[in-house]
Formats: sequence, structure tokens, C-alpha cells
Amino acid sequence: MPTHTRIRTFNTKDTYPEQNLDNDLCQAVVANGVVYLRGQIGQDLETRESVGIGDPVAQTEQAMANIKLLLEEAGSRLEDIVKVTVYITDPRYREDVYRTMGKWLRGVYPVSTGLVVQALARPEWLVEIDATAVISQGAES
Repeated sequence: MPTHTRIRTFNTKDTYPEQNLDNDLCQAVVANGVVYLRGQIGQDLETRESVGIGDPVAQTEQAMANIKLLLEEAGSRLEDIVKVTVYITDPRYREDVYRTMGKWLRGVYPVSTGLVVQALARPEWLVEIDATAVISQGAES
């Protein structure tokens, strides 16, 4: 019996055809009541199309919508997030990104780490957010 549930598996050769990659990954892993999410960016999970090019607020909205969807698929919810890590490519995006993320996480109070990085996996991505959550009793109702 597997101890982990892997949600939305994929291979990087399909996700990043312009790059010479061949890694088996997934969008979320549930292990022992904890949900670990892959970093989410301004990309539609269904079409893999980048959204909000040049707009950190639109990319943050998409990343948070993805996080919400993935948590629900894993049996969790936004209220169960315990940790977020935010990566931005320009420190000037911080206020817009955190204000946007904050609307989604009002009253949640996760721990948070924020980093300014030189670049993300694709040049059009300006923000990436990963999250860790638990599966609480209330998530199933």
C-alpha cells in the first residue's frame, strides 16, 4: 500500500519542451496528512499556458488559484496552509504580490519565507509560490 498520493503527475519533457529535461514530477504529494505543493506560477494547470505575462498581480492570482485547486484535489484547503515560500524576480513586486496573496490567505496566518531570485524556470514568470498544508478534519466536510 503506497504511503504517498501523487496528484497531477507529469514529465518535464512535456512541460518544458524547449529544455532538454526528462524528470517525473507531480503538482502535489500527500504524505502522512501533509500536502506538499510544487511551486505555482502564472500558468494555467489545464492548458499549461502562461497567464499575466508582465503582470505580477495576475501571476499571483493564478498561482493562488492553482494552490486552492490543488489543495482541494488533495483533500485540504487554503485555511490549512502552514507554510508558504514566495519567490519574486524583482523586489519592486513584493508589495503587489504579498497584497494579492494576502487576500487569499486572510485569517490563515501561515509562516512565510520570501526570496528575490534572479530568474524562474521561464523568463516570463515573475513570481512563484509554494505551499505546505495539512489535511484537517474540517477539510473533508
